[in-house]
Amino acid sequence: MMKEATLVLIKPDGLKKSLTGNVLTRLSETKLDIVAVKIVRVSRKLAEEHYSHMKDKPFFGELIKYIMGEFHKKKVMAMVYWGEKATAKVREICGSTNPEEADAVSIRGAYGRITTKGVYENVIHASTDKVEAEREIKLWFGPDDIIVDVYPTKIAQVAKTEKRVWA
Repeated sequence: MMKEATLVLIKPDGLKKSLTGNVLTRLSETKLDIVAVKIVRVSRKLAEEHYSHMKDKPFFGELIKYIMGEFHKKKVMAMVYWGEKATAKVREICGSTNPEEADAVSIRGAYGRITTKGVYENVIHASTDKVEAEREIKLWFGPDDIIVDVYPTKIAQVAKTEKRVWA
């Protein structure tokens, strides 16, 4: 059996409600390895790229505001889980995207809600399949952020880039 990577995000509502420990405890039941983790202040560009497949939905604007933290805290905990059947295992423990349809023992069933505007505050994001996982992981993480080689890499000359450094 091949190991695979999957993206997990603890969304702003999960962080505001201090559910990080509860969510990580539940995810530990999958017996998968966390191979990358960081706290991210989500830019509009990242939010729109992450949810690009939903840009035609009427709730797209609310979704972007939600993941950017405009309703809660302006941060997301992004993680890469690694192991056999990682995507399926994580999705199973997360439960249905709609918190009202999610099994009560799932993460979304226990902690999620739907706002009066119809936004699913479902605490957690989990990649839907291996193809989406790869697309999402490459959006949220660079190869050097992950402690195992989840996808092929190459050495590239990157010139004239600016980045913030410690003063």
